Amino acid sequence: MASNRLTPLQESEARRKAAEAARKNKVVREYSDEEKAARKERVAKAKDALARSVGTKGEQVPAARAALKSYLQRLNEPKQPDDAQFEALLEAPFKVPAKKRTNDRF
Repeated sequence: MASNRLTPLQESEARRKAAEAARKNKVVREYSDEEKAARKERVAKAKDALARSVGTKGEQVPAARAALKSYLQRLNEPKQPDDAQFEALLEAPFKVPAKKRTNDRF
């Protein structure tokens, strides 16, 4: 009974050829000078907020810092937050969340 499975060498060669073909078909997007300037400004603001939030205490700080780091890691993804969301992201480490109300009446 003949097997249609590829040998490891054939498999790696097929993967290499597929990756090479994908690289050739990749569309390179050109960014305008305004987009580049806006991106640089956002990166600078995000890095500044991260640097200023180092000594900040509060339960909101770790999650907010993680969100800023995630933003910086995902700069090349097509979907970016709008200006209002970005400003909220910058303010998050410094904004103390509202206290949770409880119905304890004893």
